Amino acid sequence: MSAAKLLLVEDDPALSELLEYRFQNEGYNVRVTGDGDDALVMASEDVPDLIILDWMIEGTSGIEVCRRLRRDKETAHVPIIMLTAREAEDDRVRGLETGADDYLTKPFSPRELLARVAAVMRRIRPALAGETIEVGDIKLDPVAHKVQRRGRALQLGPTEYRLLKFFMESPGRVFSRGQLLDGVWGTSSDIELRTVDVHIRRLRKAITVDGGKDPIRTVRSAGYALEPV
Repeated sequence: MSAAKLLLVEDDPALSELLEYRFQNEGYNVRVTGDGDDALVMASEDVPDLIILDWMIEGTSGIEVCRRLRRDKETAHVPIIMLTAREAEDDRVRGLETGADDYLTKPFSPRELLARVAAVMRRIRPALAGETIEVGDIKLDPVAHKVQRRGRALQLGPTEYRLLKFFMESPGRVFSRGQLLDGVWGTSSDIELRTVDVHIRRLRKAITVDGGKDPIRTVRSAGYALEPV
């Protein structure tokens, strides 16, 4: 399996050098920048498997970089771990609501960051390699475009399949309707937000198997998440 591509966006030279060294030793293919504008260009030219993104960087801020990456269909699925010296709860919430998958406050242990990145990579590697993705009792084969639940083949429409795959690549994560719209339909789509609810209902119906719990969790005023059941 090829080395995972990691984009490190950190403008502290000492920390950046340390993290680059540690991740390279772990077998990651690391690219580094300390500038938000450069980060957006680098991510679009060669989409990374994971991004470590500092909040306070040169050029476009880390929070805005995160927001733009989530709006771009090509990078909407890429996991983002944010680094910041900010400790206020509101800032942590803002980072997560913008689309960050995880959040680490400085100062932190490089070992902890390595562990968090490894945990994310274990989750997403099957999708990157074209291998079967499993969440709870649901299995999705991205090569054959087949889905099973409890060994039973499911019949999904193209949009429901893309929606389920999007969910399964980030199990447990809550996505707003806007994030689902951008990630599944694309930012250029003129589909209304309420259309997302229609396809969620269709997906729920399609993956319902006798005796199986509904794995799609509705989070009031926030969106939807797929939970292992």
